[in-house]
Amino acid sequence: MDTNFDWIAEYYQWIKKNLSARRLKNGWTEIGTPFMDRHNDGLVIYAKRDGDSITLSDDGYIINDLIADGVSLRGSKRAAFLNGLLFSYGVENQDNEMVMRTTPKNYAVSMHMFIQAMLAVNDMFMLNNATIKTIFLDDVANYFDQQGLIYTPNFLAKGSTGLEFNFNFQIAGRTSEILINSFNSINRGNLAAFLFDWQDIRDERQKRSRKKVKGLAIINDEKEVDRKYLDALIAKGTDYILFSERLKPENLQKLTAA
Repeated sequence: MDTNFDWIAEYYQWIKKNLSARRLKNGWTEIGTPFMDRHNDGLVIYAKRDGDSITLSDDGYIINDLIADGVSLRGSKRAAFLNGLLFSYGVENQDNEMVMRTTPKNYAVSMHMFIQAMLAVNDMFMLNNATIKTIFLDDVANYFDQQGLIYTPNFLAKGSTGLEFNFNFQIAGRTSEILINSFNSINRGNLAAFLFDWQDIRDERQKRSRKKVKGLAIINDEKEVDRKYLDALIAKGTDYILFSERLKPENLQKLTAA
């Protein structure tokens, strides 16, 4: 094993290599990223600077794409969930356009949070199937409730790089805590984002909380999950629960924070 391998530098270089920026005639800049949506297309962000203010936008892509695919957001529960999710990332919903306002000083952190928000909304509003009109994140929360777990939703913490990361849930014990993200579908883009978040936050969080910090992915496996994604989670020191196997004793044990 090569103990001198620079995990962070390699990942940063991959991101930089796969980013692009193109100035548009309307004054906006189109930024292409390597993070993929559910169609396996790279997420695109539009940015515009006006003095000391920067606006980030998805140009309405994420929410309107979901609506075009038949996902209704008109119910009060769905609307409340969407607004709460966006609020946790500092993003506004303006007529189905995701918008964030920031400053040049905070641009990097804001861009990171905006990408996380796009991935979260894109993933969590996919339906389990055509007949069960529910949000997978709600399914996971209900699962925790049924097990009598005490948890914090939309848990925000700062990593070693100074970036803030949002995890869907946190379960805290006296000597350990678990940071959890749920995946209605898992792909290379949202897996890479989760692993980066986890690796950046783990040591810093353990130093601050003086607790052992564990990472956990809960994955909807109604459609077959590629084994390479599960192997990657284990290789990076995290763990996973396939939702169809959530009641197995060994998986319930993974939710125990001592």
